[in-house]
Amino acid sequence: MLIKISNDKDIDTDDFNSEERHVLQKLIGWKSLVNSMAEFQKKKESAIFTGWNNSGPIHATENLTLVIEQLEKELHLRLEKNKKH
Repeated sequence: MLIKISNDKDIDTDDFNSEERHVLQKLIGWKSLVNSMAEFQKKKESAIFTGWNNSGPIHATENLTLVIEQLEKELHLRLEKNKKH
């Protein structure tokens, strides 16, 4: 899956290891379900600390960090849109 980070940068999740993909899947789901940035931050910390199937903490690579930042931007936009309605 390609995730657009900016107009000139896409990140291919095929380049992630299985642990990173697992964390990313969790965070993509949580991005749609949480009601605050603080809640998303807690879910992110938990996912990175827990790892895949409770295997322990993972190291967030630069690409995973960029994707997480993009998810946070998208969440921020959703939350702002919901405030207006």
